[in-house]
Amino acid sequence: MIKLTGLTKRYPGRTVTANAVDGLDLEIPEGKLVALLGPSGCGKTTTLRMIAGLERNDRGTIEIDGKVASDPSRRIFVGPDKRPIGIVFQSYAIWPHMTVAQNVMFPLRVGKSKVSRADAEKRALEALDMVGLADFATRPAPDLSGGQQQRVALARALVRQPKVLLLDEPLSNLDKGLRDRMRDQIRAVQQQLGITTVFVTHDQDEALAISDDVVVMNGGVIVERGLPQEIYTFPRNEFTARFLGISNNLEGVVESVTPEGVTVRVGDFTMTSAKADGFAKGDAVSVFLRPESFRLSRREGSWKGTVEFSIYHGDRWDYHVRVGEHLLRVRVYQEKVGIAHGDSVFLSPDPETAMVHPRESRTPEPTDSASSEPIIA
Repeated sequence: MIKLTGLTKRYPGRTVTANAVDGLDLEIPEGKLVALLGPSGCGKTTTLRMIAGLERNDRGTIEIDGKVASDPSRRIFVGPDKRPIGIVFQSYAIWPHMTVAQNVMFPLRVGKSKVSRADAEKRALEALDMVGLADFATRPAPDLSGGQQQRVALARALVRQPKVLLLDEPLSNLDKGLRDRMRDQIRAVQQQLGITTVFVTHDQDEALAISDDVVVMNGGVIVERGLPQEIYTFPRNEFTARFLGISNNLEGVVESVTPEGVTVRVGDFTMTSAKADGFAKGDAVSVFLRPESFRLSRREGSWKGTVEFSIYHGDRWDYHVRVGEHLLRVRVYQEKVGIAHGDSVFLSPDPETAMVHPRESRTPEPTDSASSEPIIA
């Protein structure tokens, strides 16, 4: 288990909150994969580096597997080489003068805890077999593809049999097809070993696909946490909704509140959300609708619009439909013939998936914190 309490990091001379962490509380249960998701500069990589011991937290505590790894108030700091972790970076850091097996066994052959060559070779082959590269053990590392090098980096992180696996944007350098396959490989290995894992990414699809839990960060704080399906379907925070790529954002005013839901007037038309609570008539709100939250018809519906252009993806069509002053993105699956530019269509928004948030809700601004110099244990 990983437990972060009041975790804070500030960089000297900086007055902005970018690339900082502010009073973060987070528990990651044993054996779970938790994704830290957010834009660049939100603090997710800094958080991971503090867990790894590559950055020192200014305040707060870090516990790994029930033991305190860092607590500046008690001048405790356990170095990264003494923490029970394995880490995979965005760059694979594969040594070109070594074979695949030599790269993997390297962590076992350095430092005070090094093991015999025979034992190191045995464990390296076991780790390579785990990622499907046992047959490549004697191959020179430069002869590998990008995806294979990433798997070598994963095997090297696992060879020490760590309690915690830390992954910092490990797939960002791969093309899409390879990225998807490597994502599945990481998830399979993580579940096979039952290893507690922190996966840092700015890619919502990666976070949703691979994790048991998603932690959305912005400005050095946690904005929202939940199961992937909860975060995607009904984000509780406007920042989360925007960041997850919900492409239809309409501003309106609450017209009425009934037991069936909230009716919102958006320009010249209205719509209902069945899952909106705590609103009153006259409230200014933002309504979020996913592209798949519309029923599109050529004959009837709530809103009449005109197709401006369409994009074919093989399994679906994405239509951009002009409704009044709004250009809405609408996704339709299993349609064989696309609708042409300029065609009139009708849209009916789904009240069960429409999300309503107070307009202009914001994440609280982090505050400054002092730092003290810890002692390395």
